[in-house]
Formats: sequence, C-alpha cells, structure tokens
Amino acid sequence: MADFKDKVVYQIYPKSFSDSDGDGLGDLRGVTARLDHLAKLGVDYLWLTPFFPSPQRDNGYDVADYCAVDPHFGTMADLEELIREADKRGMGLMLDMVFNHTSTEHQWFQRALAGEKKYQDYYIFRDGSPDCPPTNWVSKFGGSAWEYLPQLGRWYLHLFDVSQADLNWENPAVRAELAKVLQFWKAKGVKGFRFDVVNLISKPAVFEDDQQGDGRRFYTDGPKVHQYLQELVAAGGIEGMVTVGEMSSTTLENCIGYTAPQRHELSMCFNFHHLKVDYKNGDKWALMPPDLLALKKLFALWQEGMQAGGGWNALFWCNHDQPRAVSRFGEEGEYWSRSAKMLATATHMMRGTPYIYQGEEIGMTNPHFKSIDQYRDVESLNYYQILQEQGKTPAEALEILAARSRDNGRTPMQWDDGPNAGFTAGTPWLGLADSYQTINAAAQWEDPDSILWYYRRLIALRKENKLISEGKIEFLFPEDAQLLAYRRYDPAGSGELLVLCNLTGREISDCLPEGWSGAEKLLGNCPDSAPAGTLRPYECLVLQRA
Repeated sequence: MADFKDKVVYQIYPKSFSDSDGDGLGDLRGVTARLDHLAKLGVDYLWLTPFFPSPQRDNGYDVADYCAVDPHFGTMADLEELIREADKRGMGLMLDMVFNHTSTEHQWFQRALAGEKKYQDYYIFRDGSPDCPPTNWVSKFGGSAWEYLPQLGRWYLHLFDVSQADLNWENPAVRAELAKVLQFWKAKGVKGFRFDVVNLISKPAVFEDDQQGDGRRFYTDGPKVHQYLQELVAAGGIEGMVTVGEMSSTTLENCIGYTAPQRHELSMCFNFHHLKVDYKNGDKWALMPPDLLALKKLFALWQEGMQAGGGWNALFWCNHDQPRAVSRFGEEGEYWSRSAKMLATATHMMRGTPYIYQGEEIGMTNPHFKSIDQYRDVESLNYYQILQEQGKTPAEALEILAARSRDNGRTPMQWDDGPNAGFTAGTPWLGLADSYQTINAAAQWEDPDSILWYYRRLIALRKENKLISEGKIEFLFPEDAQLLAYRRYDPAGSGELLVLCNLTGREISDCLPEGWSGAEKLLGNCPDSAPAGTLRPYECLVLQRA
C-alpha cells in the first residue's frame, strides 16, 4: 500500500480557488498559479473536486464524461500542466471519482434511453407502471429514489438527484469501464483518488420496500461492496496509490474492512458522524450548540476503534459541503486565531491522515450572508422555502442558512486584501466574506504568529515526529466535555506526546495528568506556556516526554 501516514492532503474546490481568466469562476490554470502557496505550506496531495464535463446539477458530482475536462475549468493541456508543475514541487494530484452514479447526460445513459440493451444494463432499471415505483426508497435529495421513463416504460434508480442515475455494479462491464477510467488518469500522472459515496455502490439482490426507514439499510455498505473495491483497485492498477473513500452513514466495522492493509481496498475513509453533533434531534436545519461530549466520544470511538482493527482515518473538519469549522466549533471574535489553531491541533495530532480544506489554513469564516439573493446552493435555496413552510420567518430561515448552508464553505479563497480578495479580476460567481480585508493569505504569510504559519508547523511536525504519524492513541478525561485530551505513544517506550485542547471559551484547571508536570512543550497556540494544569479559553498544548 501507499505511504500516507505522514502525509497531508489539501482539498481544492476549483470553482472557488483562483480564477485565471476573469470570468468569475475558478479554473485549473488558477490552481497552477497558486502552487507555490501550497508547496510552502508543505502539503503532499491536492484533492480536486470534480472538474469533468457536467450539467452542474450537483456541482460537478453529476459527471457526463469521466475522461475529459469541462471547458469552464480549462483544457486537458491545462490539467497536464498542473500535474507537471505540482510534481515539480513534490505534490501529487488526487482526483475525485464519482462512481456510484453518472449524469443522465452521460453517453451511457443517453444510449440506454435510445434503447440499447447493453447500456440499459449499465444502470438499475426496473419494469413497472407509472404510478407504482419499484420500492418506497427515498432519494437523499428528497422525493422518490426512482424516476419513470415513459418512452421505455421503466423506472431507474437515483439515490441522489433525478439527473444522477445509479450505475449497476452487478454488471462486470460497468466495473471494467470504471477500472479503465482509473488507468486513464494514472497514465496522466495522477497520484491518488478520492471515491465519492463509494460505500453505496453495491445494491441488494432483491429490491424491497423499507418499512423502517428510507431504504439506506439495504444499500449502505452493501453485500458486495468489499469485493467490488478489491476488484476495482486491482483492475485499475492503483494499489500503490493513495485512496480515500467517502462513506455515507457507514459503520466503524465496515471502515476497518475498507482500510485494513491486508484487504487491499482503500488507504483511508471519511466518516461524518462528528459533524452532526450540532444537529438538533438529528436535523441539519435545527440549530443547537455543538454537543462537545458527544464530539469527544465520537473521536475516541473512531480513533481507538480503527486502531484496534488496523484501519486508518481521514481527519477533517471542513469541506465544500460543510460550514467553516472556526465559525461552527470555534469563535470569530477575540479568540478567532486561537480557536482556529486549537481546532487544527485537535485533528492534526490524531492517528490518521489530515485534510485541509482551502481557506481553513487562514481561518476563513462563514460569510454571514444577509439576503437569500446572495446564496447559490440549490439545497439552501430549497430549504429557505421549506423552513418558511414549516413556520419560520424569513429572518429565522436566513439565520439558519447563515449557519448551515453549503455556500459557507464555497465562498472564494481569500488571497489578499485587494479587489475580490485576489480571487478574480471579474465578478465572482459567489460573493465573498467581508472578512477578506483582514483574513487573507498574503497578510498571514507576513505574520509568523498567524494561523497559516501554525498550520505549516503542524504539517512539518507530522513528518518530523514518528509518534504523530505512527504512534498509538489513548483518550483521557472521557467525561470532561470541555477538555479534549489524548496521548500518542510508542508501545516500545521510545516516547510519548500529550495533546490538550480546550474546546470552549472558559478556562479549565486541573487538566494535567499525573507525571506530566515539567514536560517539554512541543507546540501551543499561546506564545507563553500555560500555567501548570490550566488551559485558557480555546488554548491547546502539546507536551512531550521521553
């Protein structure tokens, strides 16, 4: 398997990263122009969300051609240049493969619509009458997971948008086609792959109604998913590459299976359980403060559980579908910088491979849009109406969107304090956060005490200190909701680290375990060391001893 334990991945949402031609949309040449920033930061892999041809019904996760570049993002020559230039700087590209479904505009689906049986077998079609879907399964975007095609007299399955038809992985020809896609990009010099909702690819042998839920229990971590992944890795020739699977509603046991090296499936997994601790009654659109004790327990469960089973975690707070972590779990005022550094420390010192989402390394915040006209995300626009239908006022609905919208993570990267934060010479496709005049990369490179320089140190430490990349982990103070504490250690006794993170704006006392008094300070987010056993608001401290 690939060497990934001391590596760090940086996620790029190309549409919002850097615009090279002034059309207001980020593009591949824009990414190339910013490679020096990423190289100086010290990251190893650049995960780009999809830039393939797409009708953009789901921001590119509805792929119409797996082996081409959408003209909005540039050309294949632009991508090849990006691969070469990243490689010169010691960074590899990681592409986002959406293999559970294709766009209905993909030529495979279009040929299925035209009546070609070969391509109808590429998807999950079922016969039936127009008024009776094959099952009662619900799409993850709402409504039935089935769509009726009068011209064929058949239904097709779409677990996501109606324009995203699920592929039939039972068909060996489909699996062979997808392996060829991986071979194509590997030949281009791509160094890794991220697989979108890949634990949904295996559907049950018999489709039936779900009398207990929305259908997910029948296809999540499905019956042949491990077999299919093993086959894809072998046929695609990617076993020596870094791979990560996005896992929807998954389990710890399955993620151990996906990532245990002897199984030859994936390098690591994303799970999202820790990002639901501020969902009131499990509802994303019902606000509540984060349940910090639940957050701690989830970290401990997954960290210690994956360790025991030989699996490997992908570590993250932010991505293109999530609000900004410093706005959500930290603080935007007096403790903005300190809380951003604390959040970074909390995950980067854990067992797993850290992921940084663009702008996270400078502490970008939610934009706090004040009008529905400022939003672009289709989910947010839909829920603005739904929330009002549920009895919320327009102001209340906007307050919820300001905390929950996916657009919070999609505002343009803040490069400098110039027009449009240096993102574009044109009109940005999505508005900027006003904070760019003070929160930007140019200013932080000039300040050695900045969040950016702190991230650089965290990344360097992972490469320098084997306890971080290879050591065991044990969580401490399990019932203290304010204090996230764990130690990293070598069972052979060659040293250990203690990580202490105050998750709140209140001081904590008596937080130093026995035997750690006088230990060497390796890292902290306050210039002066904390008093013995006391952590100030949002303070973090990493201690080491032999």
